[in-house]
Amino acid sequence: MEINLLQQLGVALGLGLLVGFQREWGLPHVAGIRSFAMIPPLGVLCAHLSLHFGAWITAAGFIALALVLVTGGLIKFRAGEITPGITTNVAALMMYAVGAMLALDKMLIGVVMGGCVAVLLQWKEPMHAFVQRMGETEVKSIIQLVLFALVILPILPNKTYGPYDVFNPFHAWLMVVLIVGISVAGFMTYKLFGARAGTLLNGLLGGVISSTATTVGYAQRTSKNPAMGKTAAVIIMIASTVVFIRVSFEVLVVGPEVLPHLAPLLIVMVLFMGAICAVLYLTAIESDSISIPTKNPSNLKAAIVFGVLYVAVLFAVAAAKKHFSESGLYLVAALSGLTEMDAITLSATNLIKSGNLSMDTGCRMILVGALSNILFKGGIVALLGSKSLFKRISTAFALSIACGGALVIFWPKIG
Repeated sequence: MEINLLQQLGVALGLGLLVGFQREWGLPHVAGIRSFAMIPPLGVLCAHLSLHFGAWITAAGFIALALVLVTGGLIKFRAGEITPGITTNVAALMMYAVGAMLALDKMLIGVVMGGCVAVLLQWKEPMHAFVQRMGETEVKSIIQLVLFALVILPILPNKTYGPYDVFNPFHAWLMVVLIVGISVAGFMTYKLFGARAGTLLNGLLGGVISSTATTVGYAQRTSKNPAMGKTAAVIIMIASTVVFIRVSFEVLVVGPEVLPHLAPLLIVMVLFMGAICAVLYLTAIESDSISIPTKNPSNLKAAIVFGVLYVAVLFAVAAAKKHFSESGLYLVAALSGLTEMDAITLSATNLIKSGNLSMDTGCRMILVGALSNILFKGGIVALLGSKSLFKRISTAFALSIACGGALVIFWPKIG
C-alpha cells in the first residue's frame, strides 16, 4: 500500500513540476514551479485521508486551495506583481483534482489530464491567434454543429419507420452530423491556412469541404482568367481524388466492417487519379495561391437538404432492390452521386450493415456514385470553365472514369 502511495505521489510531483515549469517560464503568476509541484501531491494525500476520515477531507482541501489562490492573487495584484486572470487558478484546481484521481488508481486519466493542462497553458498564443482569425461565420458554424450533435440528435427516436423499414430518424440525423462535422473541420483548416494555401493545399481542402463547390468556383475563375487553367485543373483533380479518401473515412466511421472490402477499389482509384494529379501538377506553370470557394458548412438548410437526400436514397435503393433488377440499384447510385457522394456512400454502407444490401452490390454502387460525380463535375467545367481547363480536365476525368468503370465491371466478387 505504501509503495503504491509513493508511486502516486511521484507521478503527482512530476505532473506538478511539468505544469509549474510552464507557469514559471511565462509571465509572473499566482503560483509557480514550487507551488504547482505541491498541488497534485496535496490532492493525492487528501484523497487517501478521505478513505479514513470521510470525503469531506478532499472537499476541504479543494476549498482551502481555492482560498489560498484567491488570497495570494489579490495580494500580488495589489502589489503590482501580476495582471488579472484566472487561468493559473483554474489550472491549480485542475491539478489538485488530477492528484485525487491518481489516488483512486486512475493513473492513465490523471496523467492524460495533467499533460493536457500543460499543453493548454503552453498553447496560449496559438489558441488566441486561432480565435482572432475566426469571424462570425466560423463561430456560427461551430455553434450550429453543437446544436445538431448535442441538442437535436439525442431527442430523435432510434427506430425504423415507413415502407421498406429503412428510415431511422436518429441514424439519418447522425449522418448529417457526420458530414457537417467533416465539412466544418475542413472549413476551419482552410481558415487557418487558406490565406497562405498553395495549389496542393487548396486541392486537398477543396476535396474535404466540397469537391463540387471547388469545381464550380475554379471553373468560373478560368472563364474570366483563362491563364490560370493549368492551376485550376490541378486543384480540381486533387479535390476529386480526395473525395475517395473522404469516402473511406465516412465508411470507417459508419461501417468499419465494410471498409476492408471497399478499400482495395478506393486505393486503386486514389493511386490512379493521384498519378494524373502528379502529371497535371508537373506540367502546370502557374503558382498562384488562390482561395477555394467556401460558405458556412453547418448551414441548417443545407443540413436538412442533405438529410432529406440521404433518406430519399435509402428509400430509392430499397425500392429498386425489391421491384427492379440490379441495374436499377446502379441507376439509383448514379443519380444520387451526380451532385455529391455522401448520401449514396452512407446509405449504401448502412444498408450493407443492416443486411438489406449485399457487400458486392453496395461497394460497386458507391464506386458508381463516385464515377457519376466525376462526370457531373466534368459537365460543370464544360459549362462554366475555359476551353483550356476543359481540355485538360476532360482528359483526366475520362481516364478516371475508364479506370473506375473497369473496376466496376471486372473486379472479382466482393465479400
